[in-house]
Amino acid sequence: MSHLLNASTHAPSDAASASRWRWFAFASPRRFDPLARRFAPWFFAAAIVFALAGLYVGFLVAPSDAQQGEVYRIIFIHVPAAWMSMFIYLVMAMYSAMALVFHTRLSSMMASALAPTGAMFTAIALASGALWGQPTWGTWWVWDARLTSELLLLFLYLGYMALEAAIDEPRRAERACAVLALVGSLNVPVIYFSVRWWNTLHQGASVSLTAAPTMAMTMLVGMLLMTLACWMYSIAVALVRVRCILRERGVLGG
Repeated sequence: MSHLLNASTHAPSDAASASRWRWFAFASPRRFDPLARRFAPWFFAAAIVFALAGLYVGFLVAPSDAQQGEVYRIIFIHVPAAWMSMFIYLVMAMYSAMALVFHTRLSSMMASALAPTGAMFTAIALASGALWGQPTWGTWWVWDARLTSELLLLFLYLGYMALEAAIDEPRRAERACAVLALVGSLNVPVIYFSVRWWNTLHQGASVSLTAAPTMAMTMLVGMLLMTLACWMYSIAVALVRVRCILRERGVLGG
């Protein structure tokens, strides 16, 4: 009887432990690689579908803006890119923290794989913002809080990639880049809240989790579709890039 009681007492914890082990098993490169190979094409396909739908809604269905006319349509490129630039850096920081705490090399590789995509979206956000700002503000660039902090985010992405390339020993490079990613993540809330903390040329957020959107529903749908396209693309490219990193570092064979 005592054996039965002990077995029943430890069963839930053993089940929970087994469940956690199944999740950690995907940190194994040999388990992760076939999943990445299988799912990457699906994420690429989803990115294309969402992008086509978003561009159709944004440029052909959404109405003109009462104040800015047609030039506002750059938001369907600018806003999703800006959102993804911040989101990807936070995901990089999360993977970096996991790498430092759990010593999972795959987490470091995921962070490394995301960095070029994050830098690309940051550059797109800055370039499209300049194209939007010239007819709206009358200038290509102003040193306001949001633009400056977004530019700093681009430097953080570039610094992360440069630091990784500068250190020959992969383990040391992973630890140094993880620390940089975690410290740099403090810049993300500065970007997001800059329009509240300082007097900037940027308008307040048109989309919020705590309030109704201040734009037409078709505009919002187009923006969200483009954001999903960017998200699916980021996942697909990261999966492909991680598979390349695994082979470059000799973790897996060709």
